Amino acid sequence: MPNRRGETPGRGRERPIPWPVVVVPVFNAPEALDACLASLYGTLPSGARVLLVDDASDDRRVAGVLDRWLERAGSLWNLERQPRNRGFVATANRGMQAVTGDVVLLNSDTVVTAGWLEGLTRCLESDPGIATATPWTNNGEIASLPRFCAVNPIPSDPDSVARIVAATGDAVYPDLPTAVGFCMAVRRAALDAVGYFDPDFGLGYGEENDFSMRVRAAGWRNVLCDDVYVVHVGGQSFGPLGLAPDPVAMQRVLDRHPDYLDRVKAFIEDDPLAERRTTVVRALEQAGVLTREALGV
Repeated sequence: MPNRRGETPGRGRERPIPWPVVVVPVFNAPEALDACLASLYGTLPSGARVLLVDDASDDRRVAGVLDRWLERAGSLWNLERQPRNRGFVATANRGMQAVTGDVVLLNSDTVVTAGWLEGLTRCLESDPGIATATPWTNNGEIASLPRFCAVNPIPSDPDSVARIVAATGDAVYPDLPTAVGFCMAVRRAALDAVGYFDPDFGLGYGEENDFSMRVRAAGWRNVLCDDVYVVHVGGQSFGPLGLAPDPVAMQRVLDRHPDYLDRVKAFIEDDPLAERRTTVVRALEQAGVLTREALGV
């Protein structure tokens, strides 16, 4: 069945090297999930694969959402179900372990935009030393636009924001102290080198920070994919079950990586993304895409 671009997912000329597999952990939040899967269906390039991993959702509406999109998308989309609820970390690990090659771990409360997977793929391919790539977003801490380290409103037209982000200067893929877990492309070689998310982080929170520090210690880079934009709603799906800031989980990160907070604080104080972010925000403002409220003025 054709998608919004008039293409049928998985048909046509495929890429010689497979696209990263999109792994979406799922728990409840059917409305957010539906919006996420609709955006995936409308933007994925030909040949891209999706693995949905349902963590024993107890909202009966979720099954209907999953079944509807699986039927519509065809054989390149697959579903695995946890036999019991195990939390975000185990669900994400199951998805990443079930596929081969690079992956994009995508929260089910995101809305992706045109060209997003192509952009993340270009980023990974630009440097074999990149372990993780995180796009710009409205709600992603150090990756947030237009205001840094803030929860920004969801733009009324995310695709317009994404087009301007992609067209505003050449991507430079600046280093980050940590990936941001709402949407992170992960190189398979980095997973092979340091392993998956640590199960000690349980329901979730801190697992991507620990992973980012482990890959950094092994000589890899965590970067911002600064020509891609993905909406993050936040507070949906796994959020109510443990993805809010957790002092116990953060202490676990600090016990293992005592310099973690110092690195993040130094990054925030230095704000090496400021020039790039300012350029993008000016372009968005000039195009009339963002309101003055969203720009924080």
